[in-house]
Formats: sequence, structure tokens, C-alpha cells
Amino acid sequence: MKIVVDKDIPFLADAVHQGWPNVDVLPMESSEIDACAVQDADVLVVRTRTRVDEALLSDSNVQMVCTATIGYDHIDTAWCEKHGIRWMSCPGCNAQAVCDYIEEALAETQDSHRLPPNAHRTIGIVGVGHVGSLVAKMAERNGYAVLLNDPPKGIGVTIDEIAEKCDIITFHTPLTVNGENPTYHLCNEAFLVKCRSHALIINAARGGIADEQALLHSGHPYILDTWENEPHINTEVLQHSFLASMHIAGYSVQGKRNATQMCLDAIAGHFGLPVLDISQYPYSSVHPSRKQNSSKHWLAAITAQLKASPTAFEALRKAYPLRGE
Repeated sequence: MKIVVDKDIPFLADAVHQGWPNVDVLPMESSEIDACAVQDADVLVVRTRTRVDEALLSDSNVQMVCTATIGYDHIDTAWCEKHGIRWMSCPGCNAQAVCDYIEEALAETQDSHRLPPNAHRTIGIVGVGHVGSLVAKMAERNGYAVLLNDPPKGIGVTIDEIAEKCDIITFHTPLTVNGENPTYHLCNEAFLVKCRSHALIINAARGGIADEQALLHSGHPYILDTWENEPHINTEVLQHSFLASMHIAGYSVQGKRNATQMCLDAIAGHFGLPVLDISQYPYSSVHPSRKQNSSKHWLAAITAQLKASPTAFEALRKAYPLRGE
């Protein structure tokens, strides 16, 4: 049995080597994971940087695809299901990390004094899943009035009410193009026109939920962690952002650990292998060069770094010091 895994997914290779001695594991750069690399693999474990579809898998032996991420729009799930390939994602794995990112963004926004003083009263949360639920509790704890919107769950107010009543609006939905409640460009020109003039828009969910051109021309301050066409982001949109980062909102040690454990549990269950426990592995053993950045206003520092080197988006993302250990 052979597992091909993105080398930036921590703990997995060490755990497999020690706990499943008869399983071969091949860590690879995401850019190296192609049809040739996965041809004789049984399992593929990826992040959002790998597009998993017919072009990648049609000539392979892959039986199972795991993505160590909450989102899975990089997987052609319909094609996988049609061809008997099991796939799984890791919902909730980094929810607390994203919530912490939003809390930091709000704190830095307040400290900056760049928004009108009548802002920061009501926060609208679009998408009330693992992340949105935590953000709602955090916001209430910090004294915000909270409005929720999640039509698939039948929760909260309409999206128009979010636009009309909120000083801050943060999106925490999956990216969907079809269906009854598509989220692609949910934050669009029509939505932004209805928003309060000073409303701050935050997208730390998936690139494409916000129409970046509409944001750019709306006059609204905005904070982006996820972008359309990553890692080749729009530099004009970046330069006009209030705060910005390189898709690292969910980057915490615990979030990474949760995702890896969920992938290993799924593989063990599918192939009848012993359950592995990665709690014994310190993150420093995987990335000893990454040190926690606990400086004040760390998001502003990231913003300055990214604005100075927008073409280094992917390199900065890989070098980011994970929070939490």
C-alpha cells in the first residue's frame, strides 16, 4: 500500500513510518503531485493547492483522497464518487484558529482608528458552521451585537438584513457555485451597495465568495485572507486592502494536528489499519525553524510584508510561523 502526501502536512509521514510499517508513504511538494506521481498510489492526502480531478486520477490506482482542509472545492467530488473513489475533508479542524484570526483582525481594526467611531457595534456572520459559531461566541464575548445568516441551516436573518444593519460582515461559508444557495460572489456589487457606507468586509473563508473587483470599487474597507486565483492574487486588490494575509487564518499547530489526525483516522477505518495517535509528535520536530510570532499587531506586519512582495504569496505562506506552539 502506498500513500502520496503533500509534504506540508505535518506528522503524517512520521506516524505512518512508525505505526504502519508495511505502508509506503511518499511526501511531495504540492507542485510535484501530478498524474505520474499518483499512478501507483492507493491514497492521496492533499491541501488546497492540489486540484484533484479526472486529469490527476484517471490512470491511477487511488482508492481514497483526503484533504487536510475544511474546504474541498479543489476536489471534483462528483467524478470521484462516480469512479468509486472515497474522498473526505476535515470540517472544523482549524475552526478555532480562524476564529482567533478574526478576533485579531477586529482588535487591530479597533486599534487603528481608521474606521468611523460609530462602527464596531454590530457584526454580521454569514455562515454559521464550525467557524461561524465560534466567531459568534467570540464576538458576543467582546461586546458586539451579533446577527447570523445561514439559509441552508434555517438560521438567522436575510442577507439583505446583514447588509443593512451591520458595521462588520464576515463570511464563513464553503464555496459553492450551484445549488439552492450558491456562495460564489455572494459578496457582490448588489450586496455591497446595500451595506452601510463604513461597513468592514472580511473574507477568511474561500476565495471567490467575495467578488474582489466589486470590493475594490465599493469604497468599503476590507480584510482578505482568501483570494481568487491564489497564489496569483490581484495586486491592486491587495494594495487597497485594510489588512491582508496569504490564506493563513486557519494556520495553527492544533488545526494542523486535528486535520492530520482526521485523515489518518479515515485511512485506518477504510483499510482496516490500526488507529494512530499523533499527539506524541511536537510540531518543532517537523518544522524546527518556525517560531511563533507573538508580537502585537502581527496581522498588520503580515499585511505590510505581503504588500511589499505580492508575488511571494506562496513562499510567505509556507514560511508562516504557525500559531499555538
